[in-house]
Amino acid sequence: MDAAIALPDRLTKPIGDAYLKFHLNGQTPAVFPMRSVQEAVVLPTRRLSPMPNMPPAMMGLMNRRSRVLWVVDLAQLLGISALDLNAQHYTLILIQIGAVPLALAVQQVDGMIRLATDEIQSPVGQVSAALVPYLRGCALQQQEQKSEILLVLDAEAVVQAPILRHPSTI
Repeated sequence: MDAAIALPDRLTKPIGDAYLKFHLNGQTPAVFPMRSVQEAVVLPTRRLSPMPNMPPAMMGLMNRRSRVLWVVDLAQLLGISALDLNAQHYTLILIQIGAVPLALAVQQVDGMIRLATDEIQSPVGQVSAALVPYLRGCALQQQEQKSEILLVLDAEAVVQAPILRHPSTI
C-alpha cells in the first residue's frame, strides 16, 4: 500500500531566511539578517561612555563581555532621525561583520520573522535615495488590518558607512 506520510509541522523546514525585526523610530520598521546579529540587549544610559569630537551618530563606547564596542544611532546614521538621548536606556542590536563588531541603537526590537528571497524587492523608488546604499531591498509585510514596508538592511553596508570610517572610530 502506498500511503503518503504527513510530517508534523515542527519537522517541516520554515520558509524563508530568519531576520531580526526592529523599529528605527516610531514609523520605520526594518530587519537585519539573523546571520549578522549576535544579540539584542538593553543598555542603561550610564553604561555608555560618550566620546568627544565624534560625528553625531556615534553615541559612544560600551563594554560587553570584555569587548569594547562603538554604539551607533542607526536611524541617525541612515539619515532618518535621531534617538531620544534623554532615555533611561538604549535598545541595542549587536552585529559583527568579519572582525568588526558594532552596537546599533534602535527604538525597539520586535522579534524574529522569516522572509523568502522573492519577498524582497528593489528599494529604488520606494525609499529615499540616501537609504538605498544601506539596503538589500524592501519587503511588504501584512499585519492584521495593515501592511507595512520593511527596510531590509545590509549589515555589511552599514558597517562600511563613511561616517564609521572616521580615523578614530572602529
